[in-house]
Order: sequence, then structure tokens, then C-alpha cells
Amino acid sequence: MAGTDKVFGMHFGRVWQCLVNKAVRKGRAEDEVFAVTQWMTGYTRAELEALATGDATYGDFLHGAPHMNPERLKVRGSICGVRVQDIQDPMTRDMRVLDKLVDELAHGKPVEKIVHP
Repeated sequence: MAGTDKVFGMHFGRVWQCLVNKAVRKGRAEDEVFAVTQWMTGYTRAELEALATGDATYGDFLHGAPHMNPERLKVRGSICGVRVQDIQDPMTRDMRVLDKLVDELAHGKPVEKIVHP
């Protein structure tokens, strides 16, 4: 998937800002984006900030996650017309899962309901 490879090569700080902006535009807080990201990946706030301000790519962010939560594989639904549960490539699925978590935040779902369904 050439388009996906392009996304994985993007600077993580750029992707992170897009995720945060998506939630903030809908009245949510960056802390909430951090909470769902931490739940999924195991990164601390300091680690995320270092990745966002450093040279890391989005692919580096996903590959280097300290602890990918196995519960992320239970995330269902569509994001950008793609059913998350049907994605075969693990890294692409993880990318879409994080986008889905932030999308649920943006649509008003409380963090507690997202990370503890």
C-alpha cells in the first residue's frame, strides 16, 4: 500500500498534531488524546512529547511502542470508510485503531468508555 507507506514515513509530530487537532476542534482536550494513545501504546507523556519534537516517523512511533495493548484488537467500526476489524496488515490496523479512538473522542465518547468498553 503505497499511501500507507507514505503515512508511516511522515514525521510523528505532524501526525500527532493532526490527531490532537481533530479532537480539540470538537471540544476535547489534548490530555484525552494522550490518554487513549497511552492506553493503546504504553507510551508516557514524556516519551510522546520526545517523539513529537524529535525526528521520529509515524512508523517509528508504532514500531517502538513500549506495550501495545492487546485490547486494541477488539476495536471495531469504520474510519474513513474502512472497517478497522477487516484490515489485515498489523501496522496499518494499529494506525487506523488510533485514528478510530481519537474519532470516538471527537464524537463525544468519554475516555473511560473508549478504553474500558
